[in-house]
Amino acid sequence: MRSKKLSEKIIKTFKSNGFVLSEPEVLLDSEYIIQRSGEKFRSSMLTFENEDGKSMCLRPDLTVASCIKYLQSKTASRIYYSGKAYRRSSQKGSDFVNDQLGIEILGSKNEAQDDYKVICTILNAAKKIKRKKIKIKIGDISLFKSLINSLDMPERWKLRLIRHFWRPKYFEELLNRLEKNSDIDAENFDTDKKRFYEMKKMDQEKNIVGRSISEILKRFNKKIKDPRSFKEGKKIVKIIRSFLKINCKLSQLNKKLTDFSKKNKIKRNIFKNLKSIQNLKKIKNDINFISNFGREIEYYTGIVFEILVDEKEIARGGRYDDLLKSLGAKKNIPAVGAAINLKNI
Repeated sequence: MRSKKLSEKIIKTFKSNGFVLSEPEVLLDSEYIIQRSGEKFRSSMLTFENEDGKSMCLRPDLTVASCIKYLQSKTASRIYYSGKAYRRSSQKGSDFVNDQLGIEILGSKNEAQDDYKVICTILNAAKKIKRKKIKIKIGDISLFKSLINSLDMPERWKLRLIRHFWRPKYFEELLNRLEKNSDIDAENFDTDKKRFYEMKKMDQEKNIVGRSISEILKRFNKKIKDPRSFKEGKKIVKIIRSFLKINCKLSQLNKKLTDFSKKNKIKRNIFKNLKSIQNLKKIKNDINFISNFGREIEYYTGIVFEILVDEKEIARGGRYDDLLKSLGAKKNIPAVGAAINLKNI
């Protein structure tokens, strides 16, 4: 009963902030999700074949399900949902079913305002739990991308590090290889090169794991033409590791980034896109910035955050401007959202 009353209070908060109900489909085409969003969901999805032999799955993620509905039926751009996500987890004892209440802002171009709106709405909903100690963790994936693109290293390494940032273990392997100047072996490179020429004959708009063939070819073309010799790996890795250690109060972030830029002789303006984060200074709760935070969700592209109540995570979200395009939109559509995990309340 308490849970039901709390859910009603949270939904009331969503409605009062201009969000309207959307009910995304429970059953989804599993191959469509894998093809469009990459392999990330394959291991977590609960799949089965319908009577026609088509592979289906229970929705593994309500954000993805909401985006699919938005593209199919052009639902309202400010939505909230109340429902269940079904997914496997590598953590022992985890449930297959997650009860969630969430919000999304889709298609609006006012990034800083929308980021602030989502975080404040979720924060106000979290306060309905009526416990005293609320903390917020934030990060920003776009700052990492800006840093990588500013560093003097071959394009192939920039693409790898950005693409695999969400896979911490493999990312660490890449850093170790970069540090030792150990590139891909010649046999693998020749195989990739052969595949490159095969793909040039294919439909350029066809999607493979969330990217069109034309996008894949563009990246690999850079890889082929990129200089093979590179001897500054150790220095570059030291800079990257130093950035990923930044962990401070939001009020200290400007100084931390300035000191980091001076020490590593990096232009300060690469971190100019801080408006969404700086907006959060208006929130009086305890806020920590962690540069290494929010990497486990592949589709995040900008600000990421987590709200903790009495040291327990009860909500998280972030910006995901590339996801709708990977799901079939003709271009990137700005989007930000967050969800409260009722299981943790």
